[in-house]
Amino acid sequence: MANKPASKGRQPGNSTRHPGATDGVKGRAGRILAKANKDGTYDTALEQETAVLVAVPDKRQPDAQTQEYLDELAFLAETAGAVVTKRFVQRLDKPDIRTFVGEGKLAEIKAYVQHTKSSMVIFDDDLSPSQLRNLEAELQVKIVDRSLLIIDIFASRAKSATARAQVELAQYQYLLPRLTGLWSHLDKQRGGGVSQRGPGETEIETDRRVVRDRIAFLKDKLKDLDRQSFTQRKSRGGMVRVALVGYTNVGKSTIMNLLSRSDVFAENKLFATVDSTVRKVVLDTVPFLLSDTVGFIRKLPTRLIESFKSTLDEIREADLLVHVVDISHPSFEEQIEVVNDTLKDIEAADKPMLLVFNKIDRYNTEDEEHHGGFEGMNPDEDAVPRPTLEQLEASYMAKMHDPVIFISAQERQNIDELRALLVRHVAALQEQRYPNQSYGEAE
Repeated sequence: MANKPASKGRQPGNSTRHPGATDGVKGRAGRILAKANKDGTYDTALEQETAVLVAVPDKRQPDAQTQEYLDELAFLAETAGAVVTKRFVQRLDKPDIRTFVGEGKLAEIKAYVQHTKSSMVIFDDDLSPSQLRNLEAELQVKIVDRSLLIIDIFASRAKSATARAQVELAQYQYLLPRLTGLWSHLDKQRGGGVSQRGPGETEIETDRRVVRDRIAFLKDKLKDLDRQSFTQRKSRGGMVRVALVGYTNVGKSTIMNLLSRSDVFAENKLFATVDSTVRKVVLDTVPFLLSDTVGFIRKLPTRLIESFKSTLDEIREADLLVHVVDISHPSFEEQIEVVNDTLKDIEAADKPMLLVFNKIDRYNTEDEEHHGGFEGMNPDEDAVPRPTLEQLEASYMAKMHDPVIFISAQERQNIDELRALLVRHVAALQEQRYPNQSYGEAE
C-alpha cells in the first residue's frame, strides 16, 4: 500500500528522509516522488502483507449488504497483494470525527494488530487527513482507506503512458492534503510567534510546492496526450464505435477477446483492465470498432474519474454501449445502478445500450458461502431466496426497453446470439450515422 514500514534501523524521532527523495521531500511523499522519477507511478504492492478490514456502516444497512461490501473490500485487498486476516464492523450513526471508529472498537483493533503483527488496516471509506494521522499514531501500522487502495491497484495495472500519468496524478491529488504531519519530528524546534516558522512547517510548504508543481506538470502532459488521443479517435471516423462498460470483474475483457479474437488481458481480479483497448471487429461483413474500458466500482474515487478523463472519452464518444453485468453476483442490481450513476457522472447515460448478463453458468439460487467469524455481523434469517435464472430472464425481458441477452463468455453460451444482436444494432447505427457509406468503404 502507500506507506512502507520504517526500516529496522530507524528510531522514533529520527529523520524519515528517503534516500531517493526528490527535492528533499521526505516520508510517503518522498517515496512517491522518487518512484515517479523512475517510471511514472509508485507501485506499492512490493511484498505480501497482512491486512485487517474495518467497516463503519450506517445502523440501517442490512447485514447481508455489509457482508457483501466487506467481501468486495477483501477482493480489492487481495488484488493489491494483501492477505486479509480479520474483519471488524462497528455500526454508528456517523463515524467518529477523530478516529472514524469509536474508542472501544479502536482498542479492539489495536489489540488484534499488536497480537498478530498485522502490517496494515484498511478502511472501507475515505479517511480525512486528521483521521489518517490519528489512526497511524494510535495503531502504529499503515492505514489505508478505500480511495488509496483503489489508486494503488490502478498504479500496478496501468501500462500505457496515458494511464500511468493518470494514476500518478490521482496519487498526488490524494497525497497533497495529507502532507501535514508526515514529519512531525521537526515541528516546533524553534520558538513560535508571528513570522517565526519552524523548519517543519517550512519543509511541509516546500513539499506542497513540489507536489503542486508535479500535479501541474502531469495535467499539462495529459492535455498533450488527450490531444493525441482525440486525433486518433477522429481518424476512426466512418465506423460505428461500440464500448464495453460495466462493474469491475464482470467479464468485459473475456467478451472482448471472444468478439475480436484478440488477447486482451483477462483475470479474475478487480481492475484487470485499466488501459482502454480498441479493436476492429467484423461480424457477418459488418465492421465496427470495439473498446474495452476500465470497470466501475462502488465509491469510485472522484479523483480517479477526473484523472481518467481521456480513457473515459472512449465511452463518451461511443455510438453504442454494451453494459455487461455479472448476474451471478448477489448484488448485481446494485452494480447496475452504480454503473448507470457513473455513466451519468461522465455524461454518457443517454447513449443506446445493450444489457448483457454474463456468467449464467455460475448463477445459483442459493448463497453457497457464509462469511462468518468477524465482528458486528448477525445471520440474516429473513433473507429472500434468489429467483431462478428463467424468472430473471423473463422479468428483465419484460421490463427493459433496450435489448437484453443472457450469456456465459467463459463457457461460450449464447455467444452467437450476442453476435447477431450486435450485428443488427451496429448495422442500424451504420445506416443512420453514415447513410452514404458502404461497409466496404468503412473497412
